[in-house]
Amino acid sequence: MRLVQFVQVLLLLALAAYLLLVALENPARVRLPLPLGRGELVVPMGEAVALFMGLGAAYAALLLLPPLWAAGLRRRRAARERARLEGRLTAALQARLGTPPAPPTTDARPPLENA
Repeated sequence: MRLVQFVQVLLLLALAAYLLLVALENPARVRLPLPLGRGELVVPMGEAVALFMGLGAAYAALLLLPPLWAAGLRRRRAARERARLEGRLTAALQARLGTPPAPPTTDARPPLENA
């Protein structure tokens, strides 16, 4: 799956390089048709290249967001499962040693010793 994303990014970079070359070779105005046949937008070639580069960057970001989102969910789920397992192991160890269970702490800092 990562190979497909890599190829897509390379294709996007090649397209950007080609558009930049065209923009440098032809400093003219470009007519972009507006949706639904409502006319056209006349912009310099450089602005058109910047517009298409922005659209390409948004497309690449949309390709990368779902895997990043899934990885974050996976990490949080693993942390929750690890905390549950540690709680069960602590309870089993305390039952085996015969010590009363410690009250749950909400503070992540270790307790301070009085010196």
